[in-house]
Amino acid sequence: MFEPSLNERQSRIDRVQVVALVGLMLLGTMFVYSATMASESAHLAPWYNQSWFRQVVWYVVGIGAATALCCVDYHTLARWAMFVYWVAVLLLAVVLLFGTVRFGARRWFDLGFFSVQPSEFAKLAFILAQAHFLSRPLEELRSLKTFWKALGMMLLPAALILKEPDLGSALVFLPAGLAMLYVAGTHRRYLLRLLGGVGIVGVLFLVNVLFAPANWQVKLEDYQRRRLLVYFGINYAPRDAPKAERERLRKQQFDDSYNVRQALISVGSGGLTGQGWRQGKQNALGYLPRSVAHNDFIFSVIAEEKGFLGSVTVLTLYGAVLFSGIRIAGQARDRLGKTLAVGVVTLVFSQVFINIGMNIRLMPVTGVPLPLLSYGGSSVLGSLIAMGMLQNVYIY
Repeated sequence: MFEPSLNERQSRIDRVQVVALVGLMLLGTMFVYSATMASESAHLAPWYNQSWFRQVVWYVVGIGAATALCCVDYHTLARWAMFVYWVAVLLLAVVLLFGTVRFGARRWFDLGFFSVQPSEFAKLAFILAQAHFLSRPLEELRSLKTFWKALGMMLLPAALILKEPDLGSALVFLPAGLAMLYVAGTHRRYLLRLLGGVGIVGVLFLVNVLFAPANWQVKLEDYQRRRLLVYFGINYAPRDAPKAERERLRKQQFDDSYNVRQALISVGSGGLTGQGWRQGKQNALGYLPRSVAHNDFIFSVIAEEKGFLGSVTVLTLYGAVLFSGIRIAGQARDRLGKTLAVGVVTLVFSQVFINIGMNIRLMPVTGVPLPLLSYGGSSVLGSLIAMGMLQNVYIY
């Protein structure tokens, strides 16, 4: 007698989340177009080779992948979780050896027509594998040995991504992994000690990078250290440096903070309703660099052209996606579904917080994309597959 209602349940999707995702994809198409078509030279390329059209293609591919994912029960997917995880780890290792170098980082496989960034898919592989690992009996889950194994699963891909280097993508593993451990029922004492240790190490790391003499500093890429100095407003030049050296370093610091300054100007100049689609002066005149306007700083383009109301619309759409994800986690019938949903929600929230935070200088610039809005095939595909995983938990 319950079979009809069960079948009806399985045929439904979370419509609120789907509507919010469609809204984000429409905004993504509009503002990638606005950010990339501001210059006259952009119109010379054929329409099928323009960034906004490629973004639409990735949306279609991502929707297809998410739909296909929803056809298979997440319990069945979990059986392949460890295989997928180790394939992702292998790809992260291979890209360090044979990947394409861009902007001083080796993160991509160049496949000719498009590039693939394995770290975007490693995030999802980790969440699926961690959810599967944490779905064991509660008494086993509360053991210290299981806790260390779960941490090892989190740190291995994060360390490989950090080596590329990609600090932003490596950092999002921490909140996602910790949230999944907490929801699964891991002993709180372990989590509190871990958070305390991470906090102490983080403070010591910042003190070392910002204030320690050069020969005592932790080894970082030069641009990573400069980004932290810009964020905290610390001068590059030592007080005892020669005048010519101080002037050179001040100019370099001014240049390094250029993107952040222009992003803040873009956000601030939008006012209440913005300057109009494709009418933003920061974007149109190239003050907001065209190389980053359509990816890392797409939120600044939206804020300038659609103002405070446009920014609130973006946050509202993300809020709908995240709160529907929390509801899905709350309604999940088992620990596997609950931890899987929480992992996806935490991952998306972390990326949204970091990206929008660096647009308004709440966070240092790390290159984390804004899900479904920033231009990029791997990011779009990974985000839609993540949403497919959430819908899968809701359906089954």
